[in-house]
Amino acid sequence: MAEESRRARWTVRELLTWTSERFADLGIPDPRVDAEHLLAHALGCARIDLYVQHDRLLDETDRAGFRELVRRRLAREPVAYIEGTRGFHALDLDLAVDRRALIPRPETEHLVDWLLESLRPPPAPLMHILDVGTGSGAIALAVAKARYEVNATAVDISTQALELAQHNVERLGLEDRVSCVVSDLLDAVTVPKPGFDAIAANLPYIPTADLDGLEPEVHIWEPRSALDGGPDGLTFVRRLIRAVVERSALIPGGRLLLEIGIGQAAQVEALLHDAGFSDVQSRSDYARIPRVVSGARPAAQ
Repeated sequence: MAEESRRARWTVRELLTWTSERFADLGIPDPRVDAEHLLAHALGCARIDLYVQHDRLLDETDRAGFRELVRRRLAREPVAYIEGTRGFHALDLDLAVDRRALIPRPETEHLVDWLLESLRPPPAPLMHILDVGTGSGAIALAVAKARYEVNATAVDISTQALELAQHNVERLGLEDRVSCVVSDLLDAVTVPKPGFDAIAANLPYIPTADLDGLEPEVHIWEPRSALDGGPDGLTFVRRLIRAVVERSALIPGGRLLLEIGIGQAAQVEALLHDAGFSDVQSRSDYARIPRVVSGARPAAQ
């Protein structure tokens, strides 16, 4: 960053161009977008505001904080961790994020959409949903914010992740409808009578051997325990399916929704069929990759 340090004044456009080129040289995806996010964060403005300030001159004071953010990004720290927040699902669902949990991703929004579709339409009596492996609390909070008739239980085996989820619950003012529980899958969960209306899970699903081949933003910065799904990536998925059946954790017709990795859909569909689930289906993400598999508890189960 020697050149950037030598010059006394830069315009917003010049600084964005210079930073984007440094990011591109390192192979960082979407370098311009990242540069804009970081500069807006440093200046305390919205990213869109930069577009009408391209000719604004920035002196050393303006650039001091930005320089540190750029150093962090050059070390491949994710932008969401640098900013400390990530928008999820609804435009106003702004979640605090840090290294205690995975960064919420657009793929998980497909799971939320399907879960919302599966619930009884409003007006409806009180419904209960369970978010297993909640991390930042994204799924539970998105559903509770979308449907006032929903009470959500958010569980994670990581106490640190649960602290982050609880912070987001309080940040969004949903303490009366979202509860956080430390639990290894369903072990410490109290199942309501006659069961949860829906259970959602974004569990670790990356095969262990694939972890070190992931982009640095993931395998260096995000918690390994939230990524490592065992030899084939499905260790926790199998355990959860068994637990849901053994504890009769769903109401008749209630759906279990599972986010999965690339190439896992057929195997997970088979696991659900073998466990007695009906209406087993898959849905694809924006890249047309099967990303969510779901099955319903049969009425006679």
